Amino acid sequence: MREYSILGIEYLAIAVEIAAAAIIALAVAEAAVRAAPLFVRRNTPQDAKVDLRLALGRWLAVGLEFALAADLLRTAIAPTWNDIGQLAAIAVLRTALNFFLAKEIERA
Repeated sequence: MREYSILGIEYLAIAVEIAAAAIIALAVAEAAVRAAPLFVRRNTPQDAKVDLRLALGRWLAVGLEFALAADLLRTAIAPTWNDIGQLAAIAVLRTALNFFLAKEIERA
């Protein structure tokens, strides 16, 4: 029974990781489509560029949260001290990224 639980959690972690990659890929694609006209036009208002950056930043933050969730799931299966240390380092880095993204979004 434990083996099935571990396998299920591993599949769930993979699914969450795929969701994170899909969110980030779709966000980048949307940003690229929205950015193309901004580079072509000469008199593009600065607000349009800021809005684009903020929208991309919000979606990247969501993608990072999903990626962190996948890491948490993997560590829950069979945590070693090495796994816990790696998860802590990843969590700190992703939390810092999210913090600075949120600060930039707040400022704008």
